[in-house]
Amino acid sequence: MPKIKKNDKLLSMEFIKKLFKKLNGTTTGSAIVIAIFSILSKILGLLRDRILASRFGAGDTLDAYYAAFKLPDLIFNTLVLGALSAAFIPVFIELKAKKEKAARDDGQAEPIIEQLDDEIALPTGTPAHKVALENGNGFSHWDLSASIINIITLVLTIFGTIVWVLAPQFVELITPGFNNEKAQLTIELTRIMLISILFFGISNVFGGILQASKRFLTFAMAPVVYNLGIILGAIFLVDIWGERGLAWGVVFGALLHLLVQYPTARQIGFHWRAIIAWKNKAVRQVGELMLPRTIGLAANQINQLIITVIASGLISGSLAVFNLAFNLGSVPISIFAVSLAIATFPVLSESFALKNKKQFVEQLSLTARRIIYLMVPISVFMIALRAQLVRLILGSGSFDWEDTILTAESLGYFSVSLFAQGLVPLLARAFYAFQNTKIPVLVGLLSMGLNIIISIILAPIMGVAGLALALSLSSIFNFVFLAVILRHKVGNLQEKKIMISTIKICISALGALIFIQLIKYGVASMVDMRTFWGIMTQFLAACAGGIVVYLGVSAAIGSEEVRDIKNYLFIKINKDRH
Repeated sequence: MPKIKKNDKLLSMEFIKKLFKKLNGTTTGSAIVIAIFSILSKILGLLRDRILASRFGAGDTLDAYYAAFKLPDLIFNTLVLGALSAAFIPVFIELKAKKEKAARDDGQAEPIIEQLDDEIALPTGTPAHKVALENGNGFSHWDLSASIINIITLVLTIFGTIVWVLAPQFVELITPGFNNEKAQLTIELTRIMLISILFFGISNVFGGILQASKRFLTFAMAPVVYNLGIILGAIFLVDIWGERGLAWGVVFGALLHLLVQYPTARQIGFHWRAIIAWKNKAVRQVGELMLPRTIGLAANQINQLIITVIASGLISGSLAVFNLAFNLGSVPISIFAVSLAIATFPVLSESFALKNKKQFVEQLSLTARRIIYLMVPISVFMIALRAQLVRLILGSGSFDWEDTILTAESLGYFSVSLFAQGLVPLLARAFYAFQNTKIPVLVGLLSMGLNIIISIILAPIMGVAGLALALSLSSIFNFVFLAVILRHKVGNLQEKKIMISTIKICISALGALIFIQLIKYGVASMVDMRTFWGIMTQFLAACAGGIVVYLGVSAAIGSEEVRDIKNYLFIKINKDRH
């Protein structure tokens, strides 16, 4: 076998670096980078769920494990995630743009600003330093980053300590249907997982910096290493510390999430400073912008807690089934829809900052059509092949056929609203781009209220599947309401173009569904469906046939989205050749 020369290895690494640099340069390319690592992350996530399901089944341990996430998630999502997704990034971009504009307008501007930054950074704590920070003199986007990290660390420590002390009372409140042993395990896992929110808090500021700077590679890698940490916990730490090893795996994954992003943030200019400039205009702006989003996320977490309360009163394993089905259903949303929304957000923010309405609308419309083009057929595939999908991914060890049926039923109801769940992150970011966080929050509150009402009605009738259907119906309501309000505020959203594309997409998806059903029943008569390989053969054959038909019909009826994909790949290939 010929040896690979050192120069060849270097050339290969250089090619990979250039490839990712090119992809990072455009919205579509950035979305591809995020999607690639999102796929890897979701593969690891599915492997994680398979390991958990195989080892513990849909029973008390996994119920306690998923319930233990609720309180740490409540703190983190409420106090941190809102600040970063809706507030920190736009303000960071605004400060960065002002600094770059000053540098362009005056050749001396950037050195002067850098000098001011250094002057502020050195004598921290002095009266002159405090006055400068409060007035915003020389306050840069890096000062903002350091201030937010310090504030987040302080706040998370305080709230984390409170929840740690009162964990027994909180767990009893959110899981009234758990027995004593199950509740005690939930308390222990919750207390361990609280450590992870400190790592996540700092890491997500780094992630915000990387998104705002359009450095998506290491940002996209973070969820991959997080899932890797959980997997290592499930495989190795459980053998050492028993069920508590699951929680320590979460902590280890959160630490990796932080460590993988820090070097790039440092490379592009971040350096920590011991400042909490809470009176500074930019810091206060982040606080003002995050407040509505924080209220919305708090309501969302309360919604999740109510779902947990309802699920705890159903048969054992219901909470595990709900989470496993939700994780499966969220895979395509994270890979495609969220990747596109994240990559589009900086462009939407810049368009608003430059008052370029045409670019804003065109980018929003293009991304919406791409999300619909991907989500509608995936929804069809997941509904038609839900049992096969669940059995292949989760069906091993302690995860029996009854667990498979319950999870597949819930997955089917989740999948009905994939298009809506995929578009909501984009529409929310459209509002965030022009620094309006109130509307997504208010609409989210209404949809959550609807979700709770429908869940209370359907859960006694349909069991855990009723919770999944309630989530789908409320997601569709959320999407429709956001779209109507955005249309009213912005004006033309190229809705005619979007509607024509959607009709073509639905026709193509219907053709794929018919073909999938034909292949599914045809293959079932030729293979043993009681075996893993029989189910795998049926699943792959149906998927392959469905994809071919969907793309073929799309091309035949002139779907613009399939032409965009083809043209993008053609341009990239030609560029790489030259």
